[in-house]
Amino acid sequence: MGLSSNKGFALIEVLITVVVLSIGLLGLAGLQVSGQRNNHSAYMRGQAVFLAYDMVDRMRANMQGVTAGNYNNISGIPADPGCISTGCTPAQMAQYDAFQWNTLMAQQLPSGQGTVTVAGAIYTITVKWDDDHSGGAGAACSAGGLKCLSLGVQL
Repeated sequence: MGLSSNKGFALIEVLITVVVLSIGLLGLAGLQVSGQRNNHSAYMRGQAVFLAYDMVDRMRANMQGVTAGNYNNISGIPADPGCISTGCTPAQMAQYDAFQWNTLMAQQLPSGQGTVTVAGAIYTITVKWDDDHSGGAGAACSAGGLKCLSLGVQL
């Protein structure tokens, strides 16, 4: 066997190596994309937890409003009562809290919305957002890709 029978063999080895390496790099790229998506989802969940506890803190700061039922069944963004500079009643403060909380929700979470409901002595704070940016909206947590975080507290 002479040298002529081995011509082009190294080139085939190099081409096979490039194909195998390319498949491996595509797999790594897919892992990186998946990791970034999961990292962003975890960040959104962290923001939702922060916003849920933000409402709990607002309610604890206005116990007169809580006792009067001003935080019962909050949903949507109410009008700003415009009383911060002049002094708010507990009812106005609850309305301002709902206004500011849902405004923050809309700014920090994609399609972010929050609700507060009460059953007995337990307040349920629910934060909803479009985790996969599919444009989902609605009231149900499973509708259109919405994710929900619910927090039950007794004040």
